[in-house]
Amino acid sequence: MNLLPKSSKEFGSVDYWEKFFQQRGKKAFEWYGTYLELCGVLHKYMKPREKVLVIGCGNSELSEQLYDVGYEDIVNIDISEVVIKQMKERNASRRPQMSFLKMDMTQMEFPDASFQVVLDKGTLDAVLTDEEEKTLQQVDRMLAEVGRVLQVGGRYLCISLAQAHVLKKAVGHFSREGWMVRVHQVASSQDQVLEAEPRFSLPVFAFIMTKFRPVPGSALQIFELCAQEQGKPVRLESAEQLAEAVRERQQYAWLCSQLYRKAGLGSVSLDLCNGDTGEPRYTLHVVDSPTVKPSRDSHFAIFIIPQGRETEWLFGMEEGRKQLAASAGFRRLITVALHRGQQYEGMDSIQAELSARVMELAPAGMPARQQVPFLSVGGDIGVRTVQHQDCSPLSGDYVVEDVQGDDKRYFRRLIFLSNRNVVQSEARLLKDVSHRAQKKRKKDKKKQRPADAPEDRPAAPGQCIDRSYLCCEHHKAMIAGLALLRNPELLLVRPHYDVIMFDVDSKDPTLGMSCPPPAFVDQPFLQKVKSILTPEGVFILNLVCRDLGLKDSVLAGLKAVFPLLYVRRIEGEVNEILFCQLHPEQTLATPELLEVAEALEQTLRRPGRGWDDTYVLSDMLKTVKIV
Repeated sequence: MNLLPKSSKEFGSVDYWEKFFQQRGKKAFEWYGTYLELCGVLHKYMKPREKVLVIGCGNSELSEQLYDVGYEDIVNIDISEVVIKQMKERNASRRPQMSFLKMDMTQMEFPDASFQVVLDKGTLDAVLTDEEEKTLQQVDRMLAEVGRVLQVGGRYLCISLAQAHVLKKAVGHFSREGWMVRVHQVASSQDQVLEAEPRFSLPVFAFIMTKFRPVPGSALQIFELCAQEQGKPVRLESAEQLAEAVRERQQYAWLCSQLYRKAGLGSVSLDLCNGDTGEPRYTLHVVDSPTVKPSRDSHFAIFIIPQGRETEWLFGMEEGRKQLAASAGFRRLITVALHRGQQYEGMDSIQAELSARVMELAPAGMPARQQVPFLSVGGDIGVRTVQHQDCSPLSGDYVVEDVQGDDKRYFRRLIFLSNRNVVQSEARLLKDVSHRAQKKRKKDKKKQRPADAPEDRPAAPGQCIDRSYLCCEHHKAMIAGLALLRNPELLLVRPHYDVIMFDVDSKDPTLGMSCPPPAFVDQPFLQKVKSILTPEGVFILNLVCRDLGLKDSVLAGLKAVFPLLYVRRIEGEVNEILFCQLHPEQTLATPELLEVAEALEQTLRRPGRGWDDTYVLSDMLKTVKIV
């Protein structure tokens, strides 16, 4: 039996609803959720002794269930004579104080200020089917009647999907009247999220419009959003900001429904924000591994990335996350990055905070009440300490922070917050003598500490830089390129250079090339580089370019100035190191020299190795110009 209208305009038709309830019979039809799903919001904004008007009641059981828990002063109206007759018969003996009246809500027969609450469950959505003039005039009459029959301090509770045109009309009408406007997201239970077919892709919202006494000349408008049942309302500055905040939550709910229905949607990421401040708190990436064989324990897992390690290839790049998910052995893995500027109490606290929200991203087919594991590296959330932050006129806000790596060593990093997931510069820190002594004292204390006492946080490093260690893989490749020099000579004064290195990032994210800026590969600039390079010298450039057409253009420009061009790709990174020389006829970059360069690079990559193993470069480094 098809009960859906042929077009949305039929929702406003009396004939449609008469036919609807005749065909449906006495079975309750619950728009936008049952009493159990809505009671948290309703009880928050309705008191049992208040007089309540339910408009467009239909044959929903909501009024009956409210009556049974103590809300007895309820009047229900609907334009369908069929449904009013059904509801009177159903409630005459069991709920004698509740009334049902056939009435048009755009021309209500009640005196002014008759009610303290007007409850609307889906009725505004059913009437406001489009933005044609006739429809808008009908809605204006409906909302004006709602305002007329409410007392000052009374509330219009409207349960809605908050589609853009509905939100615009409702918020605009009541804010102009000087009412307080609050939009409250109705929380879905976990069981509803994991059912075979979710009821709606869009979440359900409650508009709470509170009638204030008119103040002549006052332009005060109050807009609030409450995104969690127990959370604090967030004050917004305009109706536009409120609409944008609602739209973000609708997009999140749509994404959840798509992720539930099918896997493999591609790269999916989203931010979860602090409900009180609106600041991003977690960044989630959803990674599906279709090759993993499904079993009871392989459906779903959450991986917490330790603080400061979100920039590593395994966690910060799509291919790295795919490798992580495959090795973890789960059909769906969600990686969670923790944001700087936010405080985290520990893994247990993070797990409690995320559990309900990430379950909305669970895949279909996961058994009910399945325990979802939270994974991490080393079992802790890592250490991140901000040492300095400021604003650069050229690069904007930046931060210098110390983070702890996977080997418990500390690294000092420069991060430009305009591109907060990219490490601009990095150095490993040394532990000083006082630090070792402090650690030994803590170790002695640990021996005397009870087994159930919490462990101390890892001790901070000293301030000394480990100059024997290169952090960036592409820097190791660039330095290895020095082996391409045959016989460098050391001079006290040298107007030309054996080696010139470029490792400069671009500030324009729209270019498709994040390193270097376009000016550094223009022909006039490259000619200047050529003019200060010795005949047998090498120009080494770090290129990060995702635009293949642009990359071809850059390589062609380099070849025009430097006929000999050698490209070294970095495994697991977008970086490519270009070695440029002037005279191909001299065949400076012979296969033998390239082998030496690669061997030198491998030496630099060994754990714990650095400049101490590259003594052959000691003289060459004195003639290097780093740009």
